[in-house]
Amino acid sequence: MNTTLNIQAQVILLITTVLFAPILAHAESAEDESAKNRGMAIAVEADKRDTGFVDFTANMVMELRNKQGDKSTRTIRLKTLEVIGDGDKSMSIFDKPADVKGTAFLTHSHALKPDEQWLYLPALKRVKRINSKNKSGPFMGSEFAYEDLASQEIEKYTYKFVRDEKLNGIDYYVIERYPAYQHSGYTRQVVWVNNKRYVAEKIEFYDRKNSLLKTLNNTDYQQYLDQYWRPDTMLMENHQTGKSTLLTWENYQFKTGLTDKNFTRNSLKRAR
Repeated sequence: MNTTLNIQAQVILLITTVLFAPILAHAESAEDESAKNRGMAIAVEADKRDTGFVDFTANMVMELRNKQGDKSTRTIRLKTLEVIGDGDKSMSIFDKPADVKGTAFLTHSHALKPDEQWLYLPALKRVKRINSKNKSGPFMGSEFAYEDLASQEIEKYTYKFVRDEKLNGIDYYVIERYPAYQHSGYTRQVVWVNNKRYVAEKIEFYDRKNSLLKTLNNTDYQQYLDQYWRPDTMLMENHQTGKSTLLTWENYQFKTGLTDKNFTRNSLKRAR
């Protein structure tokens, strides 16, 4: 009798699985599609709120910290030009210390095609193009990769909404984004988006093995022109090496009159 009941139970389970598997698969597919759409909608809203700043300049101190706690600092000037319909253009100029003074880094970000990046090395008096397949390498000894420094256009990722979460009294949308670029150093990024300001306040980066590599915390946000939010501090911590990089920003100036001419390869050599 027990054997008969066992066989009947197995038959019922098999029939149930066959009958309801398509329904369950459809429900999971619909749920996944909804999560993707919501993740994309959050990314689009964040991009919309940061559109129209035209250009800006700022000063920044980069503090490199090793596992033992030793620190070294670099002083940098930055300028960015907004490009509607494509990625932004930006330039970073190193002023201190003496061994990197005059070094300049230029990025032409793009929405769909690979970003273009060049590094001017004053000691060699030459401009070096950064290989588009090597964007996961560290920028000037920091924990920021070259690909972290390009503008984060919507088209560079696919998205998925994960959950709502409250941290320290602040409500966040937690989304995942997956790089569309095949040579990215990351499989995915988990982003905590402030659901009032629509800015990323925390990002976890997962390496090609899908292991947690780094965490970026953006804090002390200030608002400019009654619309645009920028963090005063950005801390990137590498969990695999124990190293970290702290960026401290100040003196933001918007709509300064920058043009494409300020972001050419030749302008790298003239950067002072």
